[in-house]
Amino acid sequence: MIRCGIGYDVHRLVEDRQLILGGIEIPHSRGLEGHSDADVLSHAIADALLGAVCAGDIGQHFPNTDESIRNISSIDILKRVTALLAEKKARTVHVDATVIAEAPKIAPHIQAMRKKIADAIGATESSVSIKATTNERIGAIGRGEGIAAMAIATVEQE
Repeated sequence: MIRCGIGYDVHRLVEDRQLILGGIEIPHSRGLEGHSDADVLSHAIADALLGAVCAGDIGQHFPNTDESIRNISSIDILKRVTALLAEKKARTVHVDATVIAEAPKIAPHIQAMRKKIADAIGATESSVSIKATTNERIGAIGRGEGIAAMAIATVEQE
C-alpha cells in the first residue's frame, strides 16, 4: 500500500544559536529557536513520515517538555521516526520538501542536506528532493523573523 503524509514546521530566528537545516550547519548570524536543534526541514519531513503511517506528529513523540531530549539532533529524530516506520512495516519511497527563508541562501547546501536526510531515513539521495524559496518579504518569514519548511512523504507499507 502506498501512503502519503504532509509536514510543516516554523521556528523563530534568534541570536546565539547555530542554524541547522537538513542536519547541516549553515553559516548565518542567527539560528532557530527550539527545544531540539530546531531544524525545521527535518521536523517537516518527520511529521510527513509520521502522518503517512497515521502515527501522530513529532510533538507527541518528542515533546518539548521532555528534558531528556533537549537539544536533540533532528537527524536523530528522523532516524527514530524511520525506526517507527519499520515497526509498522513501512519504508520511505520519496520525500519532497521546501524551505521558506529570506536568508541565508539555501541552494549551496541542498546537496549536503539531501545526503544527510537520505542517510537518516534509509533512502537514496535520488528519493529526497529539497527546494528553497523566499516569502517575497511578506509576513514574519518575509521580514526574516523565522524560517519555515513543508514536506510531503510517500511511504510503502505492507
